Amino acid sequence: QMEDPIQLKEEGNKYFQASDYEKALQNYTQAIKLNKDKALQAVLYRNRAACFLKKGEYAKAASDASRAIDINASDIKALYRRSQALEKLGKLDQAFKDAQKCATLEPRNKNFQETLRRLGANIQEKVNARGALRIQFSTDSRVQKMFEILLDENSNKEKREKAANNLIVLGREEAGAERIFQNNGVNLLLQLIETKNPELILAAVRTFSGMCTGHKARATAILHYLGIDSICMWMSVDNEEISLAVCNLLQTITDCLLDQGKEEHHGKEEALVLDTKKDLRMITMRLLDMLVSKKVSGQGRDRALNLLNKNIPRKDLKDHDNSRSIFVIDNGLKKILKVVGQIPEMPDCLPLTENTQLTASVLLNKLYDDLRCDPERDNYRLICEEYIKSKIDPQDMDKTLHAVQIVSGVLQGPFDLGNKLLGMKGVMEMMVALCGSEREIDQLVAVEALIHASTKLSRATFIITNGVVLLKEIYKKTKNEKIKIRALVGLCKLGSAGGTDYGLRQFAEGSTEKLAKQCRKWLCNTSIDARTRKWAVEGLSYLTLDADVKDDFVEDEPALKAMFDLAKASDKTILYSVASALVNCTNSYDTKELVPELVQLAKFSKQHVPEEHPKDKKDFVVKRVKRLLKAGVVSALACMVKADSAILTDQSKELIARVFLALCEDPKDRGTIVAQGGGKALIPLALEGTDVGKIKASHALAKIAAISNPDIAFPGERVYEVVRPLVSLLNTERDGLQNYEALLGLTNFSGRSDKLRLKIIKEKALPDIENYMFENHDQLRQAATECMCNLVVNKEVQERFVADGNDRLKLVVLLCGEDDEKVQVAAAGALAMLTAAQKKLCSKMTQVTTQWLEILQRLCLHDNMEVQHRGLVIAFNLISADKELAKKLVESELLEILTYVGKQEDHPKMQHIISVARDCLTKCMDYELIKPLSRA
Repeated sequence: QMEDPIQLKEEGNKYFQASDYEKALQNYTQAIKLNKDKALQAVLYRNRAACFLKKGEYAKAASDASRAIDINASDIKALYRRSQALEKLGKLDQAFKDAQKCATLEPRNKNFQETLRRLGANIQEKVNARGALRIQFSTDSRVQKMFEILLDENSNKEKREKAANNLIVLGREEAGAERIFQNNGVNLLLQLIETKNPELILAAVRTFSGMCTGHKARATAILHYLGIDSICMWMSVDNEEISLAVCNLLQTITDCLLDQGKEEHHGKEEALVLDTKKDLRMITMRLLDMLVSKKVSGQGRDRALNLLNKNIPRKDLKDHDNSRSIFVIDNGLKKILKVVGQIPEMPDCLPLTENTQLTASVLLNKLYDDLRCDPERDNYRLICEEYIKSKIDPQDMDKTLHAVQIVSGVLQGPFDLGNKLLGMKGVMEMMVALCGSEREIDQLVAVEALIHASTKLSRATFIITNGVVLLKEIYKKTKNEKIKIRALVGLCKLGSAGGTDYGLRQFAEGSTEKLAKQCRKWLCNTSIDARTRKWAVEGLSYLTLDADVKDDFVEDEPALKAMFDLAKASDKTILYSVASALVNCTNSYDTKELVPELVQLAKFSKQHVPEEHPKDKKDFVVKRVKRLLKAGVVSALACMVKADSAILTDQSKELIARVFLALCEDPKDRGTIVAQGGGKALIPLALEGTDVGKIKASHALAKIAAISNPDIAFPGERVYEVVRPLVSLLNTERDGLQNYEALLGLTNFSGRSDKLRLKIIKEKALPDIENYMFENHDQLRQAATECMCNLVVNKEVQERFVADGNDRLKLVVLLCGEDDEKVQVAAAGALAMLTAAQKKLCSKMTQVTTQWLEILQRLCLHDNMEVQHRGLVIAFNLISADKELAKKLVESELLEILTYVGKQEDHPKMQHIISVARDCLTKCMDYELIKPLSRA
């Protein structure tokens, strides 16, 4: 037997490497007995701990590792082995502490870092498991306590409110929702609804919504327990908050049923879930019944229409299944037409809100658009024609009025279908005849129908021929403001349809300014109902095409504020009219540039050449924009953008985007626009709508992003949503100004955080930014280079420069040699950061172009201190990267430049430049490439 502990240790190591852990263990044990040296004893204990780890004897491994640590507390191997042993023994906290010490001693060791992450995750999982168990035991008692408080009439108000809020929060959590469901919670929530206390009803309904969210089986069970009739009854109440909450509950249940219908279920899951198609049809039928029930409030009817609008038509036309729309057309189209045909001024009218009939028209339009073929559209038309014919009765004028109102409503929905219905025998003649009736209600309905019918020029021609005289007579003679204002809008609309030469002036006595003044009076008259005042806005949307009218309108602050207040009412027609009027006032419509040669030719041939009105020139437009901003136009536009998609059409979005772009023209106004919510409102406009609308909104965002602090203009996660619209402007189809301002915005963003830089990269903006760096246009090239200067901080961008087979680095080096100082500053900054971050690029820089040294020398001698400083930093990076590269630079004229700069006297303004030059010389001395100057 050996008696030398060192020799025994060496033998043990050989056995360990050969995976003979038993013999290795024997050698280490024998060595421990014979050894008297403390340092060696620690090594032997930790080695024996490694053997025990391999054999799975973790308690012994931990014990031996501890003995080694007692001798040497910094023994990193012993600490790591003890950590491994403790982890296997389930003592995660202690294992984590040992791993933490290892990572502190060797912070760059990836193995230690990975162990720390794994142990941390395991500890968190264990804590969560214990917490979940405790929560399950406590949740049941909490739920019971909440219901006791809520159902106890003697509980004080504060306690009840707290219990209600806690119940809602609990219902939104999966574990809490399941505990409520399993502990008779549905029955108890129903009891809360039966108390008829509005606060308790709201709490119960919102809890039901939380419980149904994302859980199909539970949503189906709750639907059947409550009953669709009860749910619809609750939604019908004349309480806006309760009606909306019940609507959200029914939407949540519908979402679950629609998703479920797309999946296959087997075994127990299928047994738990009932037929979803049957449930969906049952919900649809009850909603259709709500439309024609007099017991349903106006708000309830609106909720039913909104639910049908949202869930019946296909969301994606690539999906061929439009069976839900077909079902509604066959079983409920006549009910929708009945809502559209209601006349609020008549005594038998169903309860309606200001939006009910318009929402019904939107539903008609969506159903019509969802049809896939001509036979389906023909069936839709025949049902409408049959229903309208059933209402036309020469002996019953009231029934005939309903027929005209239905046509008017369809014209606000599927316009092509409305046009076909106008072609029905006698419909147009009936409208014109009703205009001449003595009854005001006849005139009101007929004028409104004529307005909607006149949108198509072919129909407008018929009305111009037959109805204009009647409209003029009505406007002059009627004392009913509701009729008068509609007649005026009809005349305005017909003038617009007739063309500018036809003119508005021939339709009404007096000038357009006089008519506009009357519209403004109606608009400000709060004693007139809101629906009638909205017609005044529509009139102004036509009249503001006249430069004098628009100038007077923006001076009338009460009229502007009244229009903005109406815009917040979220009505499809009013939104479009307000947006149109604002587009006219800001001159943000498209105009055709007149070719001078063609103008001369037209004048020579004595043709009329339209000339720009003095008040349409830039100075007047700027003044109008300032007036609108002062009146609060941004807040109004922000409210309009929040409107439901059924009301805010793509055309309205485009008009709003045009207005925003005009408002953002002056950089001084952009802070006001941001402060009033303009930045937030522009994001959805830039992502959805017409192509033109998205471009205009993106351009407005670019103007804001170019000069604003992103943290203030687009706080939180919102800033990441702005990146895509900005990138969309980096396109050759966009004009130079759009490209330039988008690049400025991205430059601003890329200087904020690496997360934003990653978002820009993810949106595939890099190739476009690189392309603009080649641009001949100085400003575009400068903006793109500045943007790249910020982006090169990101490692992924740096890797692209390092990669072989591209000219990215060459381009940046050559841009450093440009005459444009701003381009030089940006390019030199990018090159300084790249060479500092990636040593490979230092040597690559010398290979991409033969001009590299000349360019570097020019940078280091530049008159602009910012350029000079960046050039010297590049030189320092090259010298620091490689001795051979430093030698090459020392052998060039660069040494003289560095010596000249470094020898200058200290100066506060130039100190950063002098210091870098001295650092370069110091590094060269360290390489022994140069020697310090010895003084005699």
